[in-house]
Amino acid sequence: MRIGELARQSGCGVETIRYYEREGLLPAPARSAANYRQYDQRHAERLAFIRHCRALDMTLEEIRTLLAYHDHPERPCHEVNGLIDAHLAHVAARIRQLQALETALVALRARCNGEAEAEACGILRELSRPLGEDELPAAGEGAHLPGAHG
Repeated sequence: MRIGELARQSGCGVETIRYYEREGLLPAPARSAANYRQYDQRHAERLAFIRHCRALDMTLEEIRTLLAYHDHPERPCHEVNGLIDAHLAHVAARIRQLQALETALVALRARCNGEAEAEACGILRELSRPLGEDELPAAGEGAHLPGAHG
């Protein structure tokens, strides 16, 4: 199948498929006489694996590790368990960060009832106030939407 068909079948964009190839997550496909990429079921299955990992917010490096175990089923899987345990710990930390963010936003929202002019807005006043040392995010924190790993 050509790349467009693989994209439709998988729900993955053509550029994303090419990116996964460049990153070495998908093996290079055979080429037709007209130099079109020719994918097979093996590519579709591997792409489904990658997309499942991405849906779980795994990094490309984590996916590489999991694919290495997938490609060598004779290897013991204790490192796979460790990878998932580490990812779970990261997710738990992100949840705590998001809960703290929610608390801060709720407190900020409570500073204004929307009845005054903007110059008297408690939210704008609070946002204009410099942050204290204890309010600054720790190193690696404070990204708008944190990535999978710092």
